[in-house]
Amino acid sequence: MAIEVRDGVTVIDGEPQVLVTADYPYYRDDPSVWRDRLIAIRDELGIRVITCYLPWRHHQPTPDGPPDFSGESQGNRDVVGFLALCHELGIQVVAKPGPFIHAETNYGGLPDWVCPKHNPAIEAVLDAAGEASNWLGDPLPAPLAPLFDGMVTQWLNATGKEVIEPATWPNGPIILMQIANEGIYTSGALPLSAYDYSASALAFYRDRLKDWYGTVEEYDRLHGTAIGDWSDIEPPREWTGPARSEELQSYADWGRFHAEYMAEVYHRWSAAVAARVPVVVNLNPPAEHHHSFDDWLARVRPEIWDGINYGFTNWMGVVSANRDSHARYVTAAKRAPGPNLEENWGFSKLYDPAYADGTTSYHQTLLALAAGATGFNVYTGVNTSGWTDDLDDVHESPYPDCAPIDENGEATPKAHTLKSMSDFLTLHGAEFLESRPERAGAYGLYLPYAGIAAFSPEGSDAPQLGRSLRAYHERCRAAGVDYALVELQSATVDDLAAHGSVTVPGGPFMHRHVQALLAAHIAAGGSVVVDGPAPSLDEDLRPCTVLADALPSAPAAVESRVRVTHGHADAYLRVHPERDVAYLTVLTQSDHEGAVCLELDGRPIELITAKGGAALLRLVDGELDDFLVKGVNTYLDSAVPAGVKHGDRIHIADHPADLDRVGGRFRVS
Repeated sequence: MAIEVRDGVTVIDGEPQVLVTADYPYYRDDPSVWRDRLIAIRDELGIRVITCYLPWRHHQPTPDGPPDFSGESQGNRDVVGFLALCHELGIQVVAKPGPFIHAETNYGGLPDWVCPKHNPAIEAVLDAAGEASNWLGDPLPAPLAPLFDGMVTQWLNATGKEVIEPATWPNGPIILMQIANEGIYTSGALPLSAYDYSASALAFYRDRLKDWYGTVEEYDRLHGTAIGDWSDIEPPREWTGPARSEELQSYADWGRFHAEYMAEVYHRWSAAVAARVPVVVNLNPPAEHHHSFDDWLARVRPEIWDGINYGFTNWMGVVSANRDSHARYVTAAKRAPGPNLEENWGFSKLYDPAYADGTTSYHQTLLALAAGATGFNVYTGVNTSGWTDDLDDVHESPYPDCAPIDENGEATPKAHTLKSMSDFLTLHGAEFLESRPERAGAYGLYLPYAGIAAFSPEGSDAPQLGRSLRAYHERCRAAGVDYALVELQSATVDDLAAHGSVTVPGGPFMHRHVQALLAAHIAAGGSVVVDGPAPSLDEDLRPCTVLADALPSAPAAVESRVRVTHGHADAYLRVHPERDVAYLTVLTQSDHEGAVCLELDGRPIELITAKGGAALLRLVDGELDDFLVKGVNTYLDSAVPAGVKHGDRIHIADHPADLDRVGGRFRVS
């Protein structure tokens, strides 16, 4: 039986599927309840794939002996038995061996004995000021340093040989492996100046510079410097107000270094496990500070991962109420095809009280899928209550506080919401993924500008990427149209041809082949909008006006087949390329309750949703088929009889409730 990830979609035996998963932290529960909780996830939530971290500190608390994977020293360390139970129950697994996991565990799941504070021989990650980068006060080990590299390789070798390999599908339940967590140390969204200025990282940086530029003389020409040796090169640590293109290059280099540094760590750690299943990662979305999009875009370059598959997480606010959170979330979903591997379905006390009701997570899950995600995760599926202080001495039981299955194994109202979503996607998920988003254009990412803009202050005239993208996102949202993200350095003519209009950031230089690509798009009848000055130099800082000479291009009309005519909501449309099937996602904002009116190809559709609610409609031959509509949001004290009207078909609950139709069967809950 074959498992692969194809263009971000999980494919098992040739069958693509929306990857619907629920996290179950077995290490936080007593083994006596594992069976009951797994059955509840399978039967009450309708989810047949779980995700689970393998915490290093839990399985190997001291360096004096090998990891315990059989529960010999503590019952809930029996991950081998846990995986066997999953297989027995027909539940598949995404195994996550870290080594860093976060997951609200002490030291992010790393054992204390790999901390530079406890062992000064272990090199620490350093920030731009030369200070150790910490996790809750404890310095983190530099991932490329030889001593820690050897330790982590031993851990990952052991998990691969003793846990993952014996339990690999079809002889076991493991179908995918996730490496690292949200970057490396939940660091995917941190400023570029936050890490890594350690000696081992800078050695890697200088090696990359030598590979990129070939000779010291060429480096000097492009940077306006006069260095004597590669070892003399220092990375940027702060903005120095560069005025010339040559002076911008070191910032672009540092952004590129971050991307290749993360890719190097991913490949090292994946190779140490040597799993026979596809490998995924889970990037957290951009952060909130003014240059956060640039920090994230510079670092997150799936195009260079070579066998590592993209995924992302949530953890950045309530998108139905916060425009900034919405933009960050959509960017993560659009950056590359892949699943959301952590959606908050259980933490209202630790993060935001809005998550006490499932509507918040429901809205965000449907947004992720509409924006391009190929799956979603319920983090976590179950409340747990059986861990020791060695694993987590901060958080109170239960963990989390409001999961779909509570700490007694009972289904909560969130379970009913999830069951409907799971059943809908089990039935229609493959077709949903085959359907293509209706988009009015694309934003072209020119990533060298991200490294520069990550350091430049607000108001700087330096090239921009993240802030330009954010403004483009807001314009599209205000116009009620969807868009794509295209990474320009790896894009093809066909990639651009799929989008009539492409907006790109302006600046002094741009790769010659990228300028030629954009000029060819214009020549083929497409539109290119440059947000800023058209480049006059290529990547080698030699004169190049290929793009400027092709401008201006004819403006492309901004149109959408679907538009909201009443109510505060966003709408996304996907259309099947071969059949008369469409999927319409409608996302109601937190300040609107009741009727949302839309037009699809001129035909009216009316929905009734709760505040912050959402709906997903399947339309076949122009007529309403199955649907999900959310009518209750207890957190916002909003409860309406959910309903949908399309043509002469009117379906409405007979009391304030959610209303679903899956496989022709109606559900009111």
